[in-house]
Amino acid sequence: MKIAQIAPLIESVPPRLYGGTERVVSYLTEELVQMGHDVTLFASGDSLTSANLVPCAPMALRLDKQVHDTIPHYMLMLDRVRQQAQEFDILHFHVDFFPFPLFRSIARRTVTTLHGRQDLPDLPSFYSAFHDMPLVSISEAQRLPLPKVEFAATIYHGLPLELHSPTLHPRGGYLAFLGRISPEKGPERAIHIARTLGIPLMIAAKVDKADESYFRECVAPLLVGPGVEFIGEINERQKSEFLGEALAVLFPIEWPEPFGLTMIEAMACGTPVLAFRRGSVPEIIDEGVTGAIVDGMDQAIAALPGVLGLDRRGVRRRFEERFSAAVMAKNYVKLYRSLLISIPEAVLDSEIDLAAPRRLNSPGAAH
Repeated sequence: MKIAQIAPLIESVPPRLYGGTERVVSYLTEELVQMGHDVTLFASGDSLTSANLVPCAPMALRLDKQVHDTIPHYMLMLDRVRQQAQEFDILHFHVDFFPFPLFRSIARRTVTTLHGRQDLPDLPSFYSAFHDMPLVSISEAQRLPLPKVEFAATIYHGLPLELHSPTLHPRGGYLAFLGRISPEKGPERAIHIARTLGIPLMIAAKVDKADESYFRECVAPLLVGPGVEFIGEINERQKSEFLGEALAVLFPIEWPEPFGLTMIEAMACGTPVLAFRRGSVPEIIDEGVTGAIVDGMDQAIAALPGVLGLDRRGVRRRFEERFSAAVMAKNYVKLYRSLLISIPEAVLDSEIDLAAPRRLNSPGAAH
C-alpha cells in the first residue's frame, strides 16, 4: 500500500525533546515501513525516517527564528501534498482540520487522527459540516464532547517494544513526574502527594512560554526545600532511565487528557502509574495491574503504597499486549483497507479535483 503520513511542522519527526504527536507519527511511520508498505512522510527537513521524506520546511518551525507565523508553512505543505495526492492510496493527516476543504473530494482516501482535546465550542459545527472526512480518535473519552460526530475508529497510540526496556528492580527511590509544566498537568498536586508520603519526587518537564508565569509563581516556590528536584526537559534516551528507575509515575491531571503518552511510556519501563480519573485515564490504566485510578488527593495518598507494590513484569506485559507500535500500525492498516474497499469504482473514476488520481490497487493485495 502507498501511504502518505502528513506530520505537524512544529517539531521534527521524531522530536528532539518534547512533542507527543510527532513522536507517534514517527513510530507509526517506521512500523508501516517495517510491514512492507511504501510510506512517504511529509514533515520538516530535519526529520529522521526510513520512509521517503518530503521536507516541507528546512527545520522544525519551533527552532527556526525566522518563523513568526506557522500557518503559511502549513498551507504550503498541504498544497504540496495536494499536488502529489494521486501517488498514494491513503493520505493520513496529523495536522488537525486544515486539510478538510482541500481534500474533501477524495475524503475516503484520507484519514485524520485528532491528537488534541475536542471539548472546544467551535468544533462540533465544523466537524458536522465535514461529516464525510474520516476521523480517528485516540481514546473513547476524546469523543465525548462530539456525540453527533461519526468517527471511523478509535486507535490507541503505541510505542516500539525496543524503545524502553523494563527495569524490574529500580534503585532510584523516587516518584517521577514527566511531561509539561502547566496547571492541567498537576505538578503542584504531584509535589503535595510526594511530600505527604515522604518520598522524593523528580520532575522532568518542559516549560512553554505560555506557562512561564505559572511555573515562576506557583511551582518554583514549591521546589524550595528537600525532596523535590526539577531537572527540566529530557530526551528519549534519558527518559528510559528516568522512568525505569522510578518507583512509580504520578499523573495527577486536571483536564480531559486525549491519551497521555507518559502513561504507556512508564508501562514500557515496567513502572506503575498513579493517575487521576480524567479523560482517557480509565481506558489506559488497568486498575491493579498497571496502576491505580483515583478521584482526588486523599485517594491518591491512600492508593500510592499499593501502586508501589505492583508487579513490574505484569506492567510491562500489559504494555506489550495493548500499546505496542505494531498493534497501533495493524489497526491503522485495517482502517485504511476498510476505507478503500468502501469506495465505489464510479467514485474513483470521478475524482477530478486532484489532478486525475490514479486507480487504486486492490487494498487486500500485497504491496
